[in-house]
Amino acid sequence: MTELARWNPTTEILSLRDAMDRLFEESFVRPWSLFWNGNGKFRPAMDVYETGDSYIVELTVPGLKPEQFDLTVTQTTLTVKGNVTQEERREQATYHLRERHYGNFVRTVEFPTTVNPDKVQAMLEHGILRIEVPKAEEAKPKKITIKAA
Repeated sequence: MTELARWNPTTEILSLRDAMDRLFEESFVRPWSLFWNGNGKFRPAMDVYETGDSYIVELTVPGLKPEQFDLTVTQTTLTVKGNVTQEERREQATYHLRERHYGNFVRTVEFPTTVNPDKVQAMLEHGILRIEVPKAEEAKPKKITIKAA
């Protein structure tokens, strides 16, 4: 036998209110959460996507040079470390607006399959660090042909 539950409109209103509170807090109270992690350190924006043969990691790092990065790769993990430095002549200035971020950062990506650390390639162009991490041969999908009987 089916049970009937009485509809209570206040439960839906409370969930809508919680959603609106969360939206306003993330948009206005903590808008920098995209660029700062929980312990106050800068983190550049990052995209990670997969192609058939590799994973692609892209970080937005304007103004950095290749020697300012430290990349390490294991069988399943990529770690990108870097340092965004402030120019000396600006350290003593009185700022009226400051939105650019400075300091050390670390971004780590855990891949769902094993990768080939020996064939990783990285390129820095127009403020975008693009890292191509090839999948290990055993992790690549294999096409299987079906024979007719």
